[in-house]
Amino acid sequence: MALQEEFKSQGDFLFKNRSYIPLIVLLVALIQIYFQANKGLDSHWPFSYNGLEITGIVIAFIGFFIRVVTIGQSAKNTSGRNTSEGQVADHLNTSGIYSTVRHPLYVGNFFMWLGPAIMTQNLWFVLAFILFYWVYYERIMYAEEQFLRGKFKDAYLNWSKQVPAFVPKLSAYRSSDLDFTWKKVIKKEKNGFAAIFIVFAVFRAVHDYGIYGRATFEAWIYTAAIVGVIIYLIIKYTRKFTHLFDEDDR
Repeated sequence: MALQEEFKSQGDFLFKNRSYIPLIVLLVALIQIYFQANKGLDSHWPFSYNGLEITGIVIAFIGFFIRVVTIGQSAKNTSGRNTSEGQVADHLNTSGIYSTVRHPLYVGNFFMWLGPAIMTQNLWFVLAFILFYWVYYERIMYAEEQFLRGKFKDAYLNWSKQVPAFVPKLSAYRSSDLDFTWKKVIKKEKNGFAAIFIVFAVFRAVHDYGIYGRATFEAWIYTAAIVGVIIYLIIKYTRKFTHLFDEDDR
Protein backbone atom coordinates (compact mmCIF):
# COMPACT_ATOMS: atom_id res chain seq x y z
CA MET A 1 0.00 0.00 0.00
CA ALA A 2 1.39 3.42 -0.99
CA LEU A 3 2.12 5.78 1.90
CA GLN A 4 -0.68 8.14 0.85
CA GLU A 5 -3.30 5.40 0.98
CA GLU A 6 -1.80 4.01 4.19
CA PHE A 7 -2.08 7.40 5.92
CA LYS A 8 -5.67 7.69 4.69
CA SER A 9 -6.57 4.20 5.91
CA GLN A 10 -4.95 4.76 9.30
CA GLY A 11 -6.60 8.16 9.62
CA ASP A 12 -10.06 6.77 8.87
CA PHE A 13 -9.59 4.01 11.46
CA LEU A 14 -8.35 6.42 14.13
CA PHE A 15 -11.14 8.90 13.34
CA LYS A 16 -13.84 6.29 13.87
CA ASN A 17 -12.24 5.09 17.10
CA ARG A 18 -10.93 8.38 18.47
CA SER A 19 -13.27 8.20 21.47
CA TYR A 20 -11.75 4.91 22.67
CA ILE A 21 -8.04 4.88 21.82
CA PRO A 22 -7.28 7.79 24.22
CA LEU A 23 -8.41 5.51 27.07
CA ILE A 24 -5.06 3.72 26.67
CA VAL A 25 -3.26 7.00 27.37
CA LEU A 26 -5.54 7.56 30.34
CA LEU A 27 -4.69 4.12 31.75
CA VAL A 28 -0.95 4.74 31.40
CA ALA A 29 -1.37 8.13 33.10
CA LEU A 30 -3.22 6.51 36.01
CA ILE A 31 -0.40 4.00 36.48
CA GLN A 32 2.17 6.80 36.45
CA ILE A 33 0.16 8.87 38.97
CA TYR A 34 -0.14 5.90 41.33
CA PHE A 35 3.58 5.09 41.32
CA GLN A 36 4.50 8.78 41.50
CA ALA A 37 2.50 9.04 44.72
CA ASN A 38 3.19 5.58 46.15
CA LYS A 39 6.98 5.72 45.70
CA GLY A 40 7.27 9.37 46.67
CA LEU A 41 8.98 10.24 43.38
CA ASP A 42 10.06 13.83 42.84
CA SER A 43 7.65 15.96 40.83
CA HIS A 44 8.99 17.71 37.75
CA TRP A 45 6.70 20.69 38.43
CA PRO A 46 7.15 23.45 41.06
CA PHE A 47 3.58 22.99 42.38
CA SER A 48 1.84 21.08 45.12
CA TYR A 49 -0.65 18.49 43.88
CA ASN A 50 -3.51 20.88 44.70
CA GLY A 51 -1.89 23.67 42.70
CA LEU A 52 -1.15 21.30 39.84
CA GLU A 53 -4.77 20.12 39.86
CA ILE A 54 -6.04 23.69 39.44
CA THR A 55 -3.48 24.33 36.68
CA GLY A 56 -4.47 21.15 34.85
CA ILE A 57 -8.17 21.98 35.03
CA VAL A 58 -7.54 25.51 33.71
CA ILE A 59 -5.56 24.08 30.77
CA ALA A 60 -8.31 21.53 30.08
CA PHE A 61 -10.96 24.26 30.09
CA ILE A 62 -8.91 26.34 27.64
CA GLY A 63 -9.33 23.40 25.28
CA PHE A 64 -13.01 23.09 26.16
CA PHE A 65 -13.50 26.81 25.43
CA ILE A 66 -11.89 26.39 22.00
CA ARG A 67 -14.31 23.55 21.27
CA VAL A 68 -17.27 25.62 22.49
CA VAL A 69 -16.38 28.50 20.16
CA THR A 70 -15.91 26.07 17.26
CA ILE A 71 -19.12 24.11 17.77
CA GLY A 72 -21.23 27.17 18.52
CA GLN A 73 -20.43 28.82 15.18
CA SER A 74 -20.25 25.77 12.92
CA ALA A 75 -22.71 24.80 10.22
CA LYS A 76 -25.03 21.81 10.53
CA ASN A 77 -23.47 18.38 9.94
CA THR A 78 -19.88 19.56 10.09
CA SER A 79 -17.90 19.95 13.32
CA GLY A 80 -18.89 17.53 16.03
CA ARG A 81 -18.35 14.20 17.74
CA ASN A 82 -19.43 11.98 14.81
CA THR A 83 -17.41 8.76 14.86
CA SER A 84 -19.15 5.55 13.79
CA GLU A 85 -20.55 7.08 10.61
CA GLY A 86 -17.14 8.39 9.58
CA GLN A 87 -16.48 11.77 8.02
CA VAL A 88 -19.48 14.10 7.77
CA ALA A 89 -19.44 17.55 6.15
CA ASP A 90 -22.38 19.14 4.37
CA HIS A 91 -20.68 22.55 4.42
CA LEU A 92 -17.12 23.88 4.50
CA ASN A 93 -16.51 26.03 7.57
CA THR A 94 -14.11 28.85 6.67
CA SER A 95 -15.11 31.80 8.88
CA GLY A 96 -14.85 32.51 12.59
CA ILE A 97 -12.26 30.33 14.29
CA TYR A 98 -11.89 28.39 11.02
CA SER A 99 -10.36 31.50 9.46
CA THR A 100 -7.40 31.11 11.85
CA VAL A 101 -6.83 27.33 11.91
CA ARG A 102 -8.11 24.39 9.87
CA HIS A 103 -8.57 21.97 12.77
CA PRO A 104 -9.73 23.98 15.79
CA LEU A 105 -11.46 21.01 17.42
CA TYR A 106 -8.18 19.12 17.54
CA VAL A 107 -6.42 22.17 18.96
CA GLY A 108 -9.08 22.16 21.68
CA ASN A 109 -8.67 18.43 22.23
CA PHE A 110 -4.92 18.90 22.66
CA PHE A 111 -5.38 21.21 25.63
CA MET A 112 -8.16 19.03 27.06
CA TRP A 113 -5.68 16.14 27.05
CA LEU A 114 -2.68 18.20 28.14
CA GLY A 115 -4.42 19.28 31.35
CA PRO A 116 -4.71 15.70 32.67
CA ALA A 117 -1.28 14.77 31.25
CA ILE A 118 0.57 17.22 33.50
CA MET A 119 -1.05 15.56 36.52
CA THR A 120 1.46 12.71 36.13
CA GLN A 121 4.06 15.20 37.46
CA ASN A 122 6.48 13.73 34.93
CA LEU A 123 7.99 15.81 32.14
CA TRP A 124 8.90 12.75 30.08
CA PHE A 125 5.33 11.50 30.16
CA VAL A 126 4.09 14.90 28.95
CA LEU A 127 6.65 14.96 26.11
CA ALA A 128 5.70 11.40 25.13
CA PHE A 129 2.03 12.41 25.20
CA ILE A 130 2.70 15.38 22.89
CA LEU A 131 4.55 13.12 20.44
CA PHE A 132 1.76 10.54 20.58
CA TYR A 133 -0.88 13.22 20.07
CA TRP A 134 0.93 14.63 17.04
CA VAL A 135 1.34 11.25 15.32
CA TYR A 136 -2.20 10.19 16.26
CA TYR A 137 -3.99 13.31 15.08
CA GLU A 138 -1.73 13.87 12.09
CA ARG A 139 -3.27 10.74 10.57
CA ILE A 140 -6.78 11.88 11.44
CA MET A 141 -6.20 15.36 10.01
CA TYR A 142 -4.77 13.85 6.83
CA ALA A 143 -7.81 11.61 6.31
CA GLU A 144 -10.18 14.48 7.06
CA GLU A 145 -8.45 16.79 4.61
CA GLN A 146 -8.51 14.14 1.89
CA PHE A 147 -12.26 13.84 2.41
CA LEU A 148 -12.82 17.62 2.36
CA ARG A 149 -10.57 18.09 -0.65
CA GLY A 150 -12.51 15.48 -2.59
CA LYS A 151 -15.88 16.96 -1.65
CA PHE A 152 -15.25 20.71 -1.87
CA LYS A 153 -12.37 20.71 -4.38
CA ASP A 154 -11.08 24.23 -5.24
CA ALA A 155 -13.01 25.89 -2.41
CA TYR A 156 -11.12 23.72 0.07
CA LEU A 157 -7.75 24.13 -1.65
CA ASN A 158 -8.02 27.92 -1.76
CA TRP A 159 -8.96 28.05 1.92
CA SER A 160 -6.27 25.59 3.03
CA LYS A 161 -3.53 27.59 1.29
CA GLN A 162 -4.25 30.56 3.54
CA VAL A 163 -5.05 28.87 6.86
CA PRO A 164 -2.58 26.80 8.95
CA ALA A 165 -3.48 23.26 9.97
CA PHE A 166 -2.86 23.39 13.72
CA VAL A 167 -1.10 26.51 15.03
CA PRO A 168 -3.68 29.35 14.78
CA LYS A 169 -2.91 32.46 12.73
CA LEU A 170 -4.87 34.93 14.85
CA SER A 171 -4.15 37.89 12.55
CA ALA A 172 -6.23 36.20 9.82
CA TYR A 173 -9.41 36.09 11.93
CA ARG A 174 -12.67 37.21 10.35
CA SER A 175 -16.11 37.12 11.93
CA SER A 176 -18.21 33.99 11.64
CA ASP A 177 -20.87 33.85 8.94
CA LEU A 178 -23.14 32.13 11.47
CA ASP A 179 -24.51 33.30 14.80
CA PHE A 180 -23.29 31.55 17.92
CA THR A 181 -25.79 29.00 19.28
CA TRP A 182 -25.63 27.77 22.86
CA LYS A 183 -28.19 25.07 22.12
CA LYS A 184 -25.79 23.28 19.80
CA VAL A 185 -22.92 23.66 22.26
CA ILE A 186 -24.98 22.21 25.12
CA LYS A 187 -26.08 19.26 22.99
CA LYS A 188 -22.64 18.45 21.63
CA GLU A 189 -20.31 19.29 24.50
CA LYS A 190 -22.11 17.99 27.59
CA ASN A 191 -19.91 14.88 27.46
CA GLY A 192 -16.68 16.85 27.42
CA PHE A 193 -17.76 19.13 30.26
CA ALA A 194 -18.55 16.22 32.58
CA ALA A 195 -15.50 14.24 31.44
CA ILE A 196 -13.07 16.94 32.58
CA PHE A 197 -14.23 16.75 36.19
CA ILE A 198 -14.60 12.96 36.15
CA VAL A 199 -11.05 12.43 34.87
CA PHE A 200 -9.53 14.78 37.42
CA ALA A 201 -11.58 13.16 40.20
CA VAL A 202 -10.31 9.71 39.19
CA PHE A 203 -6.74 11.03 39.07
CA ARG A 204 -7.16 12.51 42.56
CA ALA A 205 -8.53 9.21 43.90
CA VAL A 206 -5.60 7.25 42.45
CA HIS A 207 -3.11 9.81 43.77
CA ASP A 208 -4.58 9.63 47.29
CA TYR A 209 -4.71 5.84 47.15
CA GLY A 210 -1.04 5.77 46.25
CA ILE A 211 -0.19 7.84 49.34
CA TYR A 212 -2.73 6.74 51.96
CA GLY A 213 -3.82 3.34 50.68
CA ARG A 214 -7.35 4.69 50.21
CA ALA A 215 -9.20 7.45 48.40
CA THR A 216 -10.08 10.20 50.88
CA PHE A 217 -12.96 11.69 48.84
CA GLU A 218 -12.44 14.97 50.68
CA ALA A 219 -11.24 17.15 47.79
CA TRP A 220 -13.58 19.59 46.04
CA ILE A 221 -13.03 17.85 42.71
CA TYR A 222 -15.31 14.98 43.76
CA THR A 223 -18.19 17.39 44.32
CA ALA A 224 -17.44 19.02 40.97
CA ALA A 225 -17.51 15.60 39.27
CA ILE A 226 -20.89 14.76 40.82
CA VAL A 227 -22.30 18.13 39.72
CA GLY A 228 -20.87 17.55 36.23
CA VAL A 229 -22.60 14.17 35.98
CA ILE A 230 -25.90 15.64 37.20
CA ILE A 231 -25.71 18.42 34.60
CA TYR A 232 -24.93 15.83 31.92
CA LEU A 233 -27.96 13.71 32.90
CA ILE A 234 -30.27 16.73 33.03
CA ILE A 235 -29.25 17.74 29.50
CA LYS A 236 -29.41 14.16 28.21
CA TYR A 237 -32.95 13.53 29.43
CA THR A 238 -34.15 17.03 28.59
CA ARG A 239 -33.12 16.31 25.00
CA LYS A 240 -34.81 12.92 25.11
CA PHE A 241 -38.18 14.08 26.41
CA THR A 242 -38.45 17.68 25.14
CA HIS A 243 -37.60 19.79 22.11
CA LEU A 244 -35.85 22.48 24.13
CA PHE A 245 -32.55 22.16 22.26
CA ASP A 246 -33.96 21.50 18.79
CA GLU A 247 -32.78 23.71 15.92
CA ASP A 248 -33.74 23.06 12.32
CA ASP A 249 -30.73 24.74 10.69
CA ARG A 250 -27.92 23.92 13.15
